[in-house]
Amino acid sequence: MKLTVQARAVSATTGGIDFDTGKPTVIFLHGAGFDRTTWRLQTRWFAHHGRSVLAVDFPGHGWSDGPPLESIAAMADWTAALIEAAGLKSAALVGHSMGALVAIDTAARFPDKVRALGLCGVAAEMPVHPEMLESARANTLKVQELMTFWGIGNALHKGGMVSPGLWLRRESLAVLSGNKPGVIHADLAACNAYKDATTRGAAVRCPTVLVLGDGDLMTPAAKAKPLAAAIAGARTVVVPNSGHFMIVERPDESLEALKASV
Repeated sequence: MKLTVQARAVSATTGGIDFDTGKPTVIFLHGAGFDRTTWRLQTRWFAHHGRSVLAVDFPGHGWSDGPPLESIAAMADWTAALIEAAGLKSAALVGHSMGALVAIDTAARFPDKVRALGLCGVAAEMPVHPEMLESARANTLKVQELMTFWGIGNALHKGGMVSPGLWLRRESLAVLSGNKPGVIHADLAACNAYKDATTRGAAVRCPTVLVLGDGDLMTPAAKAKPLAAAIAGARTVVVPNSGHFMIVERPDESLEALKASV
C-alpha cells in the first residue's frame, strides 16, 4: 500500500487484508535501520482479528522515499501526519526501539490521534556507543555487526528460532545492509540525542504496555522502569529468554503481551 505523507511516498503493508478505516487501526513503527518487514508476524494476526493494520517504512527506509528524518520529534510529527493521510482520526501505535520512542512522543504531543501504545524494546534513554555512531557515520559494516550481535539474545546466536528456517542474525544483517548511506547513522543519532521519553511519558493518557526482553543488552529491562513509572497505568511484560528483538525472537509471547492493549 502506498500513502503520501509530507509530500513524499510512504510504503506500508496491511497484514494481508485490505485496509479499512472503519476498523480500529494499529500502526507499527520499526526500529533503527530496519523496515516494515520487522512486523510481518504481528501484522497478520491483528489484520485477521478485527483490526486494520499499517506497518510502515519510515522515510528513507525500505520502499519509502527519503531522506531519513533526523530526530525523534520529527518522526513523531511525521507519524501524526501519517494518521491523517491514512484517513484516520486515531490509531494504536506499536513501536520497537526507535519506533517506541516515536510512539511515546506522538502520544504525548498528539493525544487525540493515539488510542493505545505498545512499546517494545524501549528504555527511558537509549544511548548509543560512540564506536557504533562513528561506524554508522563512516558507513562501515561494523555498526551492522554490533547491532545484530548485541541486539539478538544469546540463545538465538546458537539457533533455536521458533520460525523454522529463519536465521535471525543473517536476516537482520541483510536488512541493515540494504540501507542507503547515512540512514543508520541518522536513526542511531536520533535515539542517542532523545532525552524526553520520561517527560513525554508523563503526558501519555492512553492504555500502554511495555514489552521487554529479559536478556536485552541494548535496552535492558531495568532501564525501562522510570519510563513505566511515568506513564499512568502502564503495564510491563518481560519476555523470558529474549534479547532486544523480542518481536521476532519470541513472537508468540510478544503478541500475547500486545493483544490486550492494542
